[in-house]
Amino acid sequence: MNENSTATRKRRRKNSDAGDGKKNKEVKGILTSLLFLDEQEKHDELELQKISEEEKKSIESNHRKKKNAMFGYYSNLDDYYSDVEESEQIKRKKSRGVARAALVAVTGATEDGADSRDAKSGGGGPRRLWVKDRSGAWWDECNKAEFPEEEFKKAFRMGKVTFDAICEELNSVIAKEDTTLRNAIPVKQRVAVCLWRLATGDPLRIVSKRFGLGISTCHKLVLEVCTAIKNVLMPKYLQWPDEVSIRTIKNEFESISGIPNVVGSMYTSHVPIIAPKISVASYFNKRHTERNQKTSYSITVQGVVNPRGVFTDVCIGWPGSMNDDQVLEKSALFHRANSGFMEGVWVVGGSGYPLMDWVLVPYTQQNLTWTQHAFNEKIGEVKKIAKDAFARLKGRWGCLQKRTEVKLQDLPIVLGACCVLHNICESRNEEIDPELIFDIVDDDMVPEDALRSVSSMKARDAIAHNLLHHGLAGTKFL
Repeated sequence: MNENSTATRKRRRKNSDAGDGKKNKEVKGILTSLLFLDEQEKHDELELQKISEEEKKSIESNHRKKKNAMFGYYSNLDDYYSDVEESEQIKRKKSRGVARAALVAVTGATEDGADSRDAKSGGGGPRRLWVKDRSGAWWDECNKAEFPEEEFKKAFRMGKVTFDAICEELNSVIAKEDTTLRNAIPVKQRVAVCLWRLATGDPLRIVSKRFGLGISTCHKLVLEVCTAIKNVLMPKYLQWPDEVSIRTIKNEFESISGIPNVVGSMYTSHVPIIAPKISVASYFNKRHTERNQKTSYSITVQGVVNPRGVFTDVCIGWPGSMNDDQVLEKSALFHRANSGFMEGVWVVGGSGYPLMDWVLVPYTQQNLTWTQHAFNEKIGEVKKIAKDAFARLKGRWGCLQKRTEVKLQDLPIVLGACCVLHNICESRNEEIDPELIFDIVDDDMVPEDALRSVSSMKARDAIAHNLLHHGLAGTKFL
């Protein structure tokens, strides 16, 4: 019995040892396979790195080859076109030489004039400049003595006599001499190009067709004539009045409004421009944008006029985002006034200006008295003179109504020329077609610091009292 049990335990031990041996062999096999897989992965990674580096080198090599090939192709192409252009130039020179020889043979161009030109140009026939053939028939018709006066005035906003007077005054500045290449554009045509462009505001391509000139030539003529007007005519036709004229102006304004010592009526208007490339926000016109529902940019024109609507002072070119009082502070008139130049006189403005020792403006507070209403009524009559002057200015010169092709830095010259031409027309009683008068819209904004002088407040109250109690104002309320 004991022997059997001992044999059984030995068999069990042998079987368990055999089982453990199998397990150990299996574990060793698994570990071996894992190590093999790890080594295989490392090998694969190295192979991939080698392949990617080779591909990278291959791609870079191909790129360099293509780049060099492209450069070579374009270099050859450039050389080819250079050769072609050179050969074409030679052909053109030969053809011109043949044509010139044929022309000489046909016309017998051996006259003294031709010989002298040949001598100047070093021989080889008369020197010529090719110019595109354009029709100037419209201007030739306008320039005739029998051309109707009304049609001429409609085209250039002034009669022939005034036009000729302007041409005569500008002749010494804008006249050019003929050359051997071409004849100079006459003074009258130069002035006509400028006036037509200012009057209509038409694009330069249309002006070019009207006068039979190139677009760039028309642009150059407009700036040249406007500069001449500014330099030659502005000192004569747009200046602050002297003492004798000021006495006359005071009397005329007082007869209109009953307000004493008024020497001018002031107004600020805006001229639309194309959005500038720099400082766009400063030229943005918020009020025009809101009213027209379209983004607007502008520059300002501040003007002071006499009782006849003739400008005696202008300040041009400040950005359209500025209010009337800000433009006033930038003007030369403001600085002259601060130095005592405007002592004892008034310049009447709208509610957009501040009340100062020399600037008289209407009452703007709520719940005005009868006296204050009466004063505002008379102030409005004086302000209307300047507003109507701007309506005629923009009506005559349509370029002020629309965005123009003129560069921003050249606009003050063009606008200044328009003001001078306006004064010439007004002083010569050149009537404007009522249909052309531009509708001016008030955009007055009361400044934050609207009352800048206590003495001027008292003076305004005294003027308002005298107007009412002398029966010079307030009659509309009776």
